[in-house]
Amino acid sequence: MITKQQQLGTGFGAHSTADDVLAGIDLTGTTALVTGGYSGLGLETTRALVRAGARVVVPARRAGTAEEALAGILPRAEVHVLDLADLDSVRTFADRFLDSGRALDVVIANAGVMACPETRVGPGWEAHFAVNHLGHFALVNRLRPALAPGARVVSLTSSGHFLSDIRWDDIHFRTGYDGWLAYAQSKTANALFAVHLDRLGAATGLRAFSAHPGSILTPLQRHVPRDEWRALGWITPDGRPADGFKTPAQGAATAVWAATSPLLDAHGGAYCQDCDIAGPAASDDMLVGGVKPWAVDPGAASRLWDLSCELTGVSAWPVGR
Repeated sequence: MITKQQQLGTGFGAHSTADDVLAGIDLTGTTALVTGGYSGLGLETTRALVRAGARVVVPARRAGTAEEALAGILPRAEVHVLDLADLDSVRTFADRFLDSGRALDVVIANAGVMACPETRVGPGWEAHFAVNHLGHFALVNRLRPALAPGARVVSLTSSGHFLSDIRWDDIHFRTGYDGWLAYAQSKTANALFAVHLDRLGAATGLRAFSAHPGSILTPLQRHVPRDEWRALGWITPDGRPADGFKTPAQGAATAVWAATSPLLDAHGGAYCQDCDIAGPAASDDMLVGGVKPWAVDPGAASRLWDLSCELTGVSAWPVGR
């Protein structure tokens, strides 16, 4: 059964940074994988993990851009080509990693797209669902043999999940495309992915969590016009981030905390926020946060897992468990 969404009182909070939550934690000898680990929150995540001693594998669609962004910490961070929208690319990357014989202690599924124009990938899949969810689903399944005993997988979600449950009757928006709803559905999927992965991985000590980083302005918002930033209250009239927005270092903290904190050992599957387990959403105010029931529902998580196996043709764990 899913962990209750009850705060632990970690001593960290919305203003904590990734370095804060890693203080005193030695990751020497561990290997982490961070998708999109060369831009925005992913870059901050990679840098913090490297500073704590980890070696970080950074799959990137734009390898040259990634190498430039990570130049100061290469070779502790290593770049490999991966396009989450292309399942052949996912398979190729995973096969090469498995051939290396290395184990993974941490996987942070960070890469994603937000509110982009209607885009179809693969066999006509809606891009948010395909990139944010299905690509990561296939990647983690293919990397299962490399996941070390006690490994952790962290799936980046968002309070955007407030806007949409899984649209079981039209997951790929065959009619009535809406970029924000498509993003929202994918963020619900990210949370449900962690719920069921944790259940499946229990036998080997694998723990999975979803992490809402908070409101941060990063390249993720590149498809949202600046005028809409102002209309949504993201920035002040003079262009500064609005009150309540985090810095990238603060935004990376919750995923890093979920990937490393011993406080979470008995709380797999939890939706995390502000470096703690989030409570149930008490309102529809996304800035306050919390988690809606549809994003942590075990039945929905199992149903989504089976559908994702069917769509991707990848199933490293038995379907229907």
